[in-house]
Amino acid sequence: MSLESAHRPVQAVLFDLDGTLLDTAPDMTGALNQLRIENDLEPLPFDALRPCVSHGSARLVRVGFPDQAESELPPLQRRFLAIYSANLSKGTRLFPGMEQVLDELQSMGLRLGIVTNKPGWLTIPLLEQLELDARFACVVSGDTLAQRKPHPLPLLHAAQLAQAEPAHCIYVGDAERDIQAARAANMTSLIALYGYIGAGDRPAEWNADGDLSEPPELLPWLRVNGRL
Repeated sequence: MSLESAHRPVQAVLFDLDGTLLDTAPDMTGALNQLRIENDLEPLPFDALRPCVSHGSARLVRVGFPDQAESELPPLQRRFLAIYSANLSKGTRLFPGMEQVLDELQSMGLRLGIVTNKPGWLTIPLLEQLELDARFACVVSGDTLAQRKPHPLPLLHAAQLAQAEPAHCIYVGDAERDIQAARAANMTSLIALYGYIGAGDRPAEWNADGDLSEPPELLPWLRVNGRL
């Protein structure tokens, strides 16, 4: 983010999905543990799996089956996705306070969007089941374009769909690739510290423009930094 863009009013706020907008960990970890049970293994603790959720199904399956050969993982991943897709919104909810944040942003006339690496065939049904799909001016999934985060193209495409200039956009995410993508797209980047950040992650070294301990901190951050 340039010094000039730091004080430009916000036109759009874009969110990562898993670990930023939605707490999908209950359903994703539940699907993995069901898969482990099907393979005669004990369920793993929720707290051990939660930090892996933002990194997608491949990472989760690798964590859930550490002794499996690489060649044995694809069928396990396919079964995981089948289990998860049948239970997309069983325990998934907006993070606490996020609904009020979305309401206030919309009341101010700001456009909202989602940029996620989650594939569209999971993203769109999930938003529909939670009755959130109508809230967003754009939804860019992991298979919408040829590139995914950390490439900036998905964020730039979202800005175009939202009819906003990248320098007038905020992007909130809970993974380093989110911050890398936002910086490359010349967007203001904020880290969702309440999301799926693992003990080995170092968000202080990601060079974001700010961070949020909980969703309601977004609005004060925007006001204090002159973005509203």
